[in-house]
Amino acid sequence: MLVRIGMGSCGIAAGADVVWKTVEQEFKDYPEVVLQRTGCIGMCYFEPIVDIILTEDLIFTYGGVNEDKIKEIINHHLNCQEPLEKYLLASKDFLTKQNRIALRNSGIIDPENIDQYIEKGGYEALKKCLFDLKPEEVIEEVKISGLRGRGGAGFPTWRKWEATRQEKSDKKFVICNADEGDPGAFMDRSILESDPHALLEGMIIAGYAIGADTGIIYVRAEYPLAVKRLEIAISQAEKKGFLGSNIWGSNFSFSIQLKQGAGAFVCGEETALIASVEGERGMPRLKPPFPSQKGLWGMPTNINNVETLANIPWIIRNGGMAFAALGTETSKGTKVFALAGKVKRGGLVEIPMGMTLREIIFDIGGGIRDDKKIKAVQLGGPSGGCIPEELLDTPVDYESITCTGAIMGSGGMIVLDETTCMVDIARFFLDFTQKESCGKCVPCRIGTKRMLEILERICEGKGVKEDIELLESLALEIKSASLCGLGQSAPNPVLTTIKYFRHEYESHIEDKKCPAKSCKALITYNINPEKCKGCGICAKRCPVNCIKGEIKQPHVIIQDECIKCGTCLNVCPPRFKAVQVL
Repeated sequence: MLVRIGMGSCGIAAGADVVWKTVEQEFKDYPEVVLQRTGCIGMCYFEPIVDIILTEDLIFTYGGVNEDKIKEIINHHLNCQEPLEKYLLASKDFLTKQNRIALRNSGIIDPENIDQYIEKGGYEALKKCLFDLKPEEVIEEVKISGLRGRGGAGFPTWRKWEATRQEKSDKKFVICNADEGDPGAFMDRSILESDPHALLEGMIIAGYAIGADTGIIYVRAEYPLAVKRLEIAISQAEKKGFLGSNIWGSNFSFSIQLKQGAGAFVCGEETALIASVEGERGMPRLKPPFPSQKGLWGMPTNINNVETLANIPWIIRNGGMAFAALGTETSKGTKVFALAGKVKRGGLVEIPMGMTLREIIFDIGGGIRDDKKIKAVQLGGPSGGCIPEELLDTPVDYESITCTGAIMGSGGMIVLDETTCMVDIARFFLDFTQKESCGKCVPCRIGTKRMLEILERICEGKGVKEDIELLESLALEIKSASLCGLGQSAPNPVLTTIKYFRHEYESHIEDKKCPAKSCKALITYNINPEKCKGCGICAKRCPVNCIKGEIKQPHVIIQDECIKCGTCLNVCPPRFKAVQVL
């Protein structure tokens, strides 16, 4: 019996390490119980996840496992030779519509065991490149696949590789951009934690294709588990001869180093990332020259993100046409999204390009939490935009998403329900980008600050009619005049929320009301005297003691003292529903 435990960051945060130690301790004298760690399979909503594997075809998945449950589950299997139904995963709809290429090994292999990666065909693509394909043929295979950069811009991967290969230089670099900074995004982190060798193999192949002998993985220090597993993977690959001098007896040599970033969002931009690697402050540089011409230390440098490179070994092994057969005419293959927010089944999903937002949210994600009404989906991170419910049948491809005013981005997908204030969500993302601005160019440094001040004023009920037009004007100027992609895309959340939810801005400004009843300055908590039974629960829990009343008599909130924390609403018994938000 193989007991496989999901030990990604999400699993560990949910208690998987306790489950692991319990199995280790309780069943150490049972040789038939073999323990294996794995990464995240994507069902973050179900963690900690444990697979009981009896044979290749008999795999039973249990979720929400804790110390007591795992003892019960394993004992039941040992004694009864059958699954324990009450803890089994009831439905696999989350995985049914997915097509896993970048995530092909996630949640299946031990990320700290190179032999398991090799058993799944790992490093066969590298061997094929070194002995069967010329560098130009590798680039041609990537071109046939139609793979576009999965970091956000969607630039054709083969073009970037070819441009770097054509440069004449004694030294070239391959850099993996693992600086994943979007709020709500965790695609790259999961691949690094679950299948680090897929990234290493993709980087080595990229190095062979462009003529580089050195790779650098720029990973944020806030990903300690990813860093640890990358260090293990690099050491294992070196011992196996997949990294180092004369790989597999060929004339090709390649080494990989890790560089931990300090968490600056702007370092997701290529030239800012390069500056950080060089030991300088992470600030973007003017282009051209592009990194493929003059990158790290002035040498030709190819930069791809984690997901892009993780696709490469699969493409080489299966052929570019197999990848191109998935997706749409202009957006080939699959894309990984971090499905988060007000959705029932949050986690990682990898879908063929062309699937609609509605299918992802409702068929894979299971719909909206607490069965509330969906309002919008925020796509593309803080540089993305908000797509309203009426556009949820938009297919997920680069062109279609761009037409809505949002961007594909690296893959953050945050679902918003009817309780979300769209003005406040625009303020939230602009606050993030304003703080993360490197400050090098005036439009981004000052422009985003002015926009944020206007949004804060509107959320406080102090907005004026001219604010909407001023926001639009500032947004367009910032987009056109900023130096890098951060400033050029920072106004997107504001522009899309004004475009699709202008009435919410108008309500904040003209009526001094928040339709979602979310902005504190524009709401009041009130107790309905006809529904209040005088139980006193709200008065006892109020942190500022602003609720008065006698037992078994209707209570009253003293508005001048109320801090609008919402505690009274949360603790009022559902059968009464006496507390109202006005």
